[in-house]
Order: sequence, then C-alpha cells, then structure tokens
Amino acid sequence: MTPAISDDTRQRLISAAGEVFAEHGFHAATVRDICSKAQANVAAVNYYFGDKMRLYVETVQAAHCGGPDIAKPQWPAGISPQDKLRFFIRRWLEHFMDERRPSWHTRLMLQEMADPTEACEKLVEAYIRPMADTLQEILRELVPHDVSLKQRWMIGFSIVGQCLFYKMNRPVAELLMGRENFQQLNLDVLADHISQFSLAALGRGEPVGKRSDMPKGSTP
Repeated sequence: MTPAISDDTRQRLISAAGEVFAEHGFHAATVRDICSKAQANVAAVNYYFGDKMRLYVETVQAAHCGGPDIAKPQWPAGISPQDKLRFFIRRWLEHFMDERRPSWHTRLMLQEMADPTEACEKLVEAYIRPMADTLQEILRELVPHDVSLKQRWMIGFSIVGQCLFYKMNRPVAELLMGRENFQQLNLDVLADHISQFSLAALGRGEPVGKRSDMPKGSTP
C-alpha cells in the first residue's frame, strides 16, 4: 500500500467517524458503520488506529484542528499587549467560525464537552492548553501583578466564552438580531468588539460606547 493510498484511507476513516460519532455518540457508533461510510475494510480501524477509542480521540482532535498555530503566534516587534489580545481573539474566531469546516466538527465537540471521554484530556493537553497558556501570557501583561492566577483564568474563560458564543449560539443570535444584521458581524467587527469590551473591563481600554468610539453623526 502506497503512502498516498494509506493517507487517503486514514483521512476517509476520520471523516466518516466524525459524522457517525457526532450522530450516534461514541458508545452507539459501530466500527462497521464507520468503515462502511468510509468505504474501507472493517479491519482498517485496527490497522490505522489500534481500536475504536483511539479513532475517536483522533477524530475529536481533527474536529478541533488548528490549535497549535494559534498557540504559537509570531509577534511583530514592539506590538502592544492590547494588540496581542485582539490578534489572539481574531485568530480564535477565524478558526472556529470557518464555514468551510464540516458541520460534524461542532456537533462532535459539543457532544464531547457535554459527556467527556478520555479524548477530552488528550485534547486539552495537546491543543487547548498551549492556546490557554498563550492567552495567560497576554493577560499577565494586561492585568496588575496582584491579580491572582485563579482570577486570570476566569478572565481568560470570559474572553474565550465571548468568542465561542458567536459559533455555538449562532441560530439563537440570528433569531434575536435577524439574519441580515448577524451576517454583518464579520471577523473584524467581532474581534474589535470582544477585544474592546474585554480591555474596557480590565481598565486597559476606552469604555464601550464612548462618544469618541461612535461613528460621526451618532448620538449617545
């Protein structure tokens, strides 16, 4: 078997497994159904992954994909911590709101967060913790030195929670705002709002809605 064929079969198994796991959950999903959907021999899961759980772990990681490059940004010389935060927020939004990603990515991640397996711990250590550490490094530059580590974690969770809202709660937001209004919230608009809102809360930015931030001709 050539490497190209091997890689193609492996990827087809992950894609098929993502759809099956997202629809049925880990326990109800069967290797036979996954292999049938992937048009692969039923022995292929053991050959490429070892067992169903290892396939599931890699599928969850694929659903989250993209973490490492977000976690290791190359900062331009002299960049301010405020701009670092906006850059981090925009990259996070860009990653999770990429409409080219299959729908099973989000469904599988929500399922894993609601009913975690050993895949959750592996995902945290391999992908999420490096990103969280990067955010903590940015926050250390933004908050006073006497702010506790626990409080810095909560601040970080609040920032990430704002980013995730626009992905996880999009149907509700569209119903509340109207689809046309929601579609105007592009990556730059959201990154500006979340970073401005967060920096204002930290005392490192102008309060949201100040006259200087409003378009000309607007009234308070």
